[in-house]
Amino acid sequence: MELRRANDETTGPIIVFLPGIVAPAEIRYAALVRELGGGVQAFTKDLEIYESATPQQDYSIGEEVAGLAAAADAAGVDRFFLYGHSAGGAISLAFAGRHPDRLLGLALDEPASDYSAETKATWARLLGPIQDLPAGERTPAFLAAQVAPEVKLPAPPPGSPPEWMGKRPAGIEAFMAAMDSYEDTGPLTYHGPVYYSHGSLSQPIWLGIRDRLASRFSNFTSEEYEGLHHMNTSHAAEPARVAASLRRVWKLS
Repeated sequence: MELRRANDETTGPIIVFLPGIVAPAEIRYAALVRELGGGVQAFTKDLEIYESATPQQDYSIGEEVAGLAAAADAAGVDRFFLYGHSAGGAISLAFAGRHPDRLLGLALDEPASDYSAETKATWARLLGPIQDLPAGERTPAFLAAQVAPEVKLPAPPPGSPPEWMGKRPAGIEAFMAAMDSYEDTGPLTYHGPVYYSHGSLSQPIWLGIRDRLASRFSNFTSEEYEGLHHMNTSHAAEPARVAASLRRVWKLS
């Protein structure tokens, strides 16, 4: 998947946005890109897992990392800021492990994993029972597992779902399997600024990930967004606050 320009800026620092496993990047980040305004070049990149109609049998997190590096190379982008939500956050974390020299700054909005044994065990407990559900019930159950028990997610909008949604059930299952099998590359050598955001009504797994990453990164800032959760994210619900935080933490002019 290629990098796609998300604004009209052609000068200034570059930010690449990676989406989660459900909504495409262009939809996910439109509000945040608008709030960032001028002075930065914004690019989105969709996930490699959706390059083909169905996930490849040997699909891996390494494929996503290599795909991001190749897309940046093809666009002539050497170093950049990287923002990832959920699956995109997990991929961003893996990219930081393998290509720390290419990152000017990192932002992780509820990354799907830090690849720790604790996170893998928690996802196995939460998502294991979903595999026994009928196929049509798995995606809604997967989404509900990512928010606090008291959160009631709204029903899907009426009418036919968007065409891209047809790839999501298989993509979700393949990504979770790839994430579970991914082995961390060891001590992180990226020492640039890291911004971590999470909602107060998200599944508590992101509190544990936050605390573990805080001990691994030397320049780490975290913020909680009251009343928000994984399905109503900070960059969509409060893009002005997120944009201001990115400018502050990353020292963007």
